[in-house]
Amino acid sequence: MPISLPSKEAALDRVQTQLSLMDQRKIIGVIGKPGGGKSTLSAYLQANLPPDLVTVVPMDGYHLSNSILAQLGRSDRKGAPDTFDVAGFASLLKRIRSEIKNTIYYPIFDRSIEESIAGQGEVRPAVKVVIVEGNYLLFNQMGWETVAGLLDESWFVEVDDDKRLDRLVKRHVQFGRSPEAADAWARGTDERNAQLIAQTRDLADYLVHID
Repeated sequence: MPISLPSKEAALDRVQTQLSLMDQRKIIGVIGKPGGGKSTLSAYLQANLPPDLVTVVPMDGYHLSNSILAQLGRSDRKGAPDTFDVAGFASLLKRIRSEIKNTIYYPIFDRSIEESIAGQGEVRPAVKVVIVEGNYLLFNQMGWETVAGLLDESWFVEVDDDKRLDRLVKRHVQFGRSPEAADAWARGTDERNAQLIAQTRDLADYLVHID
């Protein structure tokens, strides 16, 4: 069973302790349901750790484009496991582990246009801790099973589901959906994905509890 980290402060303490001891790069996977606080936790850690030594790499940059999703007939479930370039994402993690002398560039998902932009993120050679944020890092189907073995640690973020859904709906509205469409997407497509992600909870090394 996963070990509990009772707060984001406890998670920060763990990374700070590791930074003082490590002599090589480490990848920490932060997993959670849609709207579950992955970005909140990752941003908190990045803001409170040395920026030259710690960086956050979101999985979302490997969303398939809207045009490809339309060709594949998957537009109505964007965010499901088979709507990402999982092989490309796994290749990025392998490079992060092995190419420690090079700056590594990767795509960032821009919610304002619902598309990824190539080369927007970077992992510089000095970075010692890479916090990889994503829904399916512990999923064991559709090619995702290669990802878990590329992580040094996996953290599953726990948050109250009512709060999570409320935040998720507000986020969808912020980026252009009507309140009705936002609620339908959060309780439909997002919730189906959340149920898949929840099944991976007990595979994590740590559970991080946040408000």
